[in-house]
Amino acid sequence: MLEQMQGWFSGLLAATPRVFIAIVILTLTAGVVWGVRSLVANLGRRASLRRNLIEVLQLLSSTILWLAGGLIALTIVFPTITPGRALTTLGLGSVAIGFAFKDTFENFLAGILLLLREPFALGDHIECEGAEGKVEAITIRDTHIRKTDGQLVVVPNAQLFHNSVTVRTDKELRRAELICGVAYSADVDEARDVIIKAVRAVDMVRDDVRDVQVFAKAFGASSIDFQVTWWTGSQPVDIRASRDQVVAAIKRALDDANIEIPFPYRTLTVNEPVPVRAVSESA
Repeated sequence: MLEQMQGWFSGLLAATPRVFIAIVILTLTAGVVWGVRSLVANLGRRASLRRNLIEVLQLLSSTILWLAGGLIALTIVFPTITPGRALTTLGLGSVAIGFAFKDTFENFLAGILLLLREPFALGDHIECEGAEGKVEAITIRDTHIRKTDGQLVVVPNAQLFHNSVTVRTDKELRRAELICGVAYSADVDEARDVIIKAVRAVDMVRDDVRDVQVFAKAFGASSIDFQVTWWTGSQPVDIRASRDQVVAAIKRALDDANIEIPFPYRTLTVNEPVPVRAVSESA
């Protein structure tokens, strides 16, 4: 036992210079990592990159540098471990980890691509696979969407990357529309002119950018249906508020012009005569 302990002590003494060099290399690696992270942060701010994207770039650069520094230190402390063997072992381990955390890595890579491509930004109103709301945060793994009713939806980045995403606030203006019906007895051209003037007078309708459009669309069950389209702000509240004002304006204008907005009419046809019995007043 004494001889074995002496052998261990001798080996430790012999390895002390290599351990010291490895510690120095790891210390230098830590300094390089700190400098690179600061450099990436400064360059990212100058390029107006997103904070999350800057953090991703810092994480990737730090991981690469730490792997390189750790590999060098390992080969110095254990000379029998060559860089080739270490890389082979690391590669096999990475494959096993990749299979075990496939979904996590998929979301991670999708998050990086979303941050690089920037198909939508914080504050945009988007819709994807039934999830619709305002983008509050974009992380490496998922995206936080706040619905208009206040609920928070956490969507994996892979879902946003693989499926089509509708960015409703990509532009400042968005088109809104509704269907308005008038009675068959009304003059179609007059009704169209009345509706156009009413919609143009609404404050939230941006007819200075794109004109209001009103088209006779179809013969309804009890009315001539007009398709009314206008442009307003792209936020959901702008669409709802402008539709409220447009409906009220059209209703007032048609009433003033004595143009009827009909209720559904039903016509009953009886093939055989219906017997009618007189009822006396005393009954």
